[in-house]
Amino acid sequence: MGTGLHGDRRKQWLSRKRIIPGIVNLFQLTRQTSTVGAASLTKQQTFISLLIIGLLFFIFGFVSWVNSILIPYFKIACELSNFQSYLVAFAFYISYFIMSVPSSYLLKIVGFKKGMMIGFWIMAAGAFIFVPAAFTRMYAIFLLGLFSIGMGLAILQTAANPYITILGNRERAAQRISIMGICNKGAGIIAPLIFAAVILKTTDNELFRQLPTMSDPDKEAALTELIRRVIIPYAIVGTVLFGLGLVVRYSPLPEIDTEHETDHVAIVNAGKKNIFQFPHLILGAVAIFLHVGTQIIAIDTIIAYAGSMHIHLLEAKAFPAYTLFATICGYVLGIVIIPKYISQLTALRICTLLGVVFTLLIIFARGEITLLGHVTDVSIWFVALLGLANSLIWAGIWPLALDGLGRFTKLGASIMIMGLCGNAVLPLVYGHLADVYSLRAAYWVLFPCYLYLVFYAFRGYQVRRWVL
Repeated sequence: MGTGLHGDRRKQWLSRKRIIPGIVNLFQLTRQTSTVGAASLTKQQTFISLLIIGLLFFIFGFVSWVNSILIPYFKIACELSNFQSYLVAFAFYISYFIMSVPSSYLLKIVGFKKGMMIGFWIMAAGAFIFVPAAFTRMYAIFLLGLFSIGMGLAILQTAANPYITILGNRERAAQRISIMGICNKGAGIIAPLIFAAVILKTTDNELFRQLPTMSDPDKEAALTELIRRVIIPYAIVGTVLFGLGLVVRYSPLPEIDTEHETDHVAIVNAGKKNIFQFPHLILGAVAIFLHVGTQIIAIDTIIAYAGSMHIHLLEAKAFPAYTLFATICGYVLGIVIIPKYISQLTALRICTLLGVVFTLLIIFARGEITLLGHVTDVSIWFVALLGLANSLIWAGIWPLALDGLGRFTKLGASIMIMGLCGNAVLPLVYGHLADVYSLRAAYWVLFPCYLYLVFYAFRGYQVRRWVL
């Protein structure tokens, strides 16, 4: 009996000895296959991934471009100067500078999908902050909410932009980014219009005219009522963002492996110890800083510029849509002609040169015209046309800047996303120049920005080592 019992125990022990390593091996295999190389994805997986990332870019656009109407809205409701009103863009985008590098380490630890979920949840928290901000009518609390939304977006952008860049043929990266841009700017067209439709009333034009002559108690009551209109919309936005975090977390979006390098890239990067040994990346991040700044100025300042032509807010709210429509036209053109007719590098060069030309026309072109039912100075339409000039710059810079980074790709992407703080800095420079000189003269800030972008498109992307 003892021998039989000992034999049974020995069989159980041997069985466990075989099973436990099997479980361990299965766990390791699961972890190994949880990330895949972009080249190994099937067409169906790539298509589904593009759809999901397209949804993300739509959300980016909706949340970001609503700032173009928030700036004049807060300027009135919180009684701000031009400089103070552009703190909306500063608070929103400075978070990219602070959060971009931590985002890369977060994504390394938890992966793309969990990282995106966390990003959405941080954005949701920022949207909910608008509720107490509206009850107190404290501009600083609104800025905190915008900062939190920007932090969440920084995580999402750090994940999504390199993802879409490496998800397919490198020469078609501009095509894919252009498609994402259509999702982003399409949301940007409707976001200010929806916000204005929900928040503003047809009687508000009369209210805005009466505000300067109101008594202090009446003005306080009117402005409190005006600012509290954001409570319900932002409570809904916060709820939707929280739900989207769960949707992305459990979506079929694959984890892309960016940690392993091809043999060629591994040889080239063998001596590289840190991200600053890639000059084309650092110069590209500066290019992104200036590009996004010019883009946000073209969109977020156009309502105020229309106001200087005696166009009231309810009419002027359409002008950001014109800029974004011009951008979408550029994206569609890029999808059609790149790389079949011209390379994405040539498209980048054309767009940067157009930026220089349109900036000079904003400053020097004069004359009243009637277009799309608006009676304006012709210069405002060149502000709108900056959307066309800006359309393919982002798509052109990213593949050039990330080229050959290999295991440094996620960190390199975070450096690029850090460049988005240009959205925070350049509008403040514009606002200061507008207060000191004029809204038109302030557009001079764009000129050196486009000159640098021309440099990067023709020379900067080729720099592979620092020369003292």
